Amino acid sequence: MSKLFINIKELVQVREHTNTPLRGKEMDELPSIKNAFLWLEDGLIKDYGRMDNYHPHPAQEVYDCSDQIITPGYIDSHTHLVFAATREKEFEDRIQGLSYEEIASRGGGILNSAAALEKMTEEELFEQARSRLDQVVAQGTVAIEIKSGYGLSVASELKILRVVSRLRESGTTSHHKIPIKSTFLGAHAFPLKYKKDRKAYINLIIDEMLPKIAEEHLADYIDVFCEQNYFTVKEMLRILEAGSAYGLKAKVHVNQFNALGAIEAAVQAGAVSVDHLEVMQASDFTALAGSRTIATALPSCSFFLGLEYAPVNEMIEQDIAVSLASDYNPGSTPSGNLNFVYSLACIKMNMSPQRAFNALTINAAHALELQEELGSITIGKKANLMIFKNIESMASIPYNFGQVVIDQVVVNGQFI
Repeated sequence: MSKLFINIKELVQVREHTNTPLRGKEMDELPSIKNAFLWLEDGLIKDYGRMDNYHPHPAQEVYDCSDQIITPGYIDSHTHLVFAATREKEFEDRIQGLSYEEIASRGGGILNSAAALEKMTEEELFEQARSRLDQVVAQGTVAIEIKSGYGLSVASELKILRVVSRLRESGTTSHHKIPIKSTFLGAHAFPLKYKKDRKAYINLIIDEMLPKIAEEHLADYIDVFCEQNYFTVKEMLRILEAGSAYGLKAKVHVNQFNALGAIEAAVQAGAVSVDHLEVMQASDFTALAGSRTIATALPSCSFFLGLEYAPVNEMIEQDIAVSLASDYNPGSTPSGNLNFVYSLACIKMNMSPQRAFNALTINAAHALELQEELGSITIGKKANLMIFKNIESMASIPYNFGQVVIDQVVVNGQFI
C-alpha cells in the first residue's frame, strides 16, 4: 500500500543522518520543509521534498495536506505499561501528606502492585495491557519500552515479560504493530520475605529468573532501581553484570531521590540509558558528558509526585544527550500521554518546543537503539507518523496542555 501526501504545510524533523544522538546546540535545531510532499510505500518513507521539486509518484492514495503538519511519532523509552491494578488509595495518602517513600515503607508502592499482579491471570493482564497500548498509540506513541518489575517472583516476572512478548507479536487490538522493547526489572524492590536477606533475592534474580528469561528470549534490556532503601550501587553492578552475560544491556533507574554515585557506575557499565535524574550532582554531569549513555528525564513522575524536575537544560549545555519518556505506571505516573510530557517539558522544565520534540523523537529512538528505524523523517525509516491539523506551529502541541491535538496517527504507513 502506498500513500502520497502533497502540499504539506510543514514536514518536521527531516534528517538525512541520525546515527548519533543530538547534543548541545543541535537540540535547538528542528529541520523542516514547508510546502512539502511525502511518499510512503510498503510501510516505509520512500521520498520527500519541496513541492517545488515534486515529480509524480505512483500512489494508491493521495492526500492534500495544505493545512496539516506532519512529524515522526513519539517514542516512549521508559514505561511500566503491564500492571494489574491502579493505586488510587496511595494517591489519596499523598494528598494527606505521606511521601512516596513513606507509603513504600508501609508495604505500599511496588509491593502493592506485585501483590495484585500475582492474583491476575496472564490473559487478564494481557487484555488490560493491550487496551493501554491502544490508548498510547492513539496519542502518538509509535514505539515503546515496557518493563517488568511488578512481579518480584520467578512466576510473576515471567508472566509480565510473556505479556510483553505477546503484545510485540500481536500488536494493538486494531492489529497495528509498533516496535516494543522489553526490559527485565526484577530488581525493582525487595519482596517482604527477602527484606532481611537481600543477597538471597539477588541470587534468585541471577540464578533463577535470568536463565528462564534468556531461554525464552523475553527481554532486550535489564534494569535496576538503584536508590536508598532499594538496591545499592554495588548490588546494581552485580545484577547488570549477570544480565550482560545473557546479552541484556542496561537501562537503569537512578537519582530519583538521592545521588548515590550510580550514574558514573552505570555509564562505566555501558548503560544505554540512565533514567529519572531528578537529583544530580557535579560528578553525575561529568560522567554523562559526551558519553554514549542517554539521560532520560521523566517529567510526568515529577508532576504527579511533586518532585523536582530533572535539570535537562543544564545537561544539554554540558554535552549530554537528553531524552524524555512517560514512566507510565500505576504508582507515580498513571499516564502514558507523551503530549502531556511535551507540555511539562516546556512549561516546567523550560525546554524549548524544539528541544523537547528532539528529546521525544530522535534521542528517544537512541534510548531504545531504534535510531535506524524511527525518530525522524528519513528515507528508509518506518512510516510511523503524526499528522496535525489546523495548528500554527510545533509550539501549539505543548501549548495545548492536557489535550491531544493530533488529527491522525500513521503506523507502518497505515492510519490507525
